[in-house]
Amino acid sequence: MVKVYEIDGVTPVVDPSAYVHPSAVLIGDVIIGPECYVGPSTSIRADFGQFTMGRGSNFQDNCTAHCFAGGNIQIGEYCNIGHGAVLHGSILHDRVLVGMNAVVMDGAVIHDNVLVAALAFVPAAMEIPPGVVAAGSPARILRDLNDSEKQWMRDGNRDYLKLVSRCRDSLREVDALTELDG
Repeated sequence: MVKVYEIDGVTPVVDPSAYVHPSAVLIGDVIIGPECYVGPSTSIRADFGQFTMGRGSNFQDNCTAHCFAGGNIQIGEYCNIGHGAVLHGSILHDRVLVGMNAVVMDGAVIHDNVLVAALAFVPAAMEIPPGVVAAGSPARILRDLNDSEKQWMRDGNRDYLKLVSRCRDSLREVDALTELDG
């Protein structure tokens, strides 16, 4: 069972078409939209501000979201938040890919169709314009996204949309086998 916690009378909301892994933790003012995927061991703490996740987005294994008092975390539609990423008080518009173990800090705004590279550090209040690749620590704009990268981002999102259905239909906790079947 997903670990869902109310705080100050505010209970997380999860759209019935979304999938949230049983090891995920949702606290407070969390809104998970339709067709979203929330992976194993994620932590979404909306005890100081609201967390919203738009249609078809995914928040993969071991990701963390939080903010300071008065802040919010917004994830637009069809975004991919890679394994181990941290979002702290930031706004992501639509079709953003945040790479594995990247960090996006307070007040940062990432516009549509942006690829934030793995291990990038997006500092507080940075604004990343649409259609670019950002990388490094601190992050900087490298160049415009090319067509193959745009397609790769769409394909990755499509895979996670399919995973939502697969998990809802067939993911079950079981005992491990002791040997391979015949």
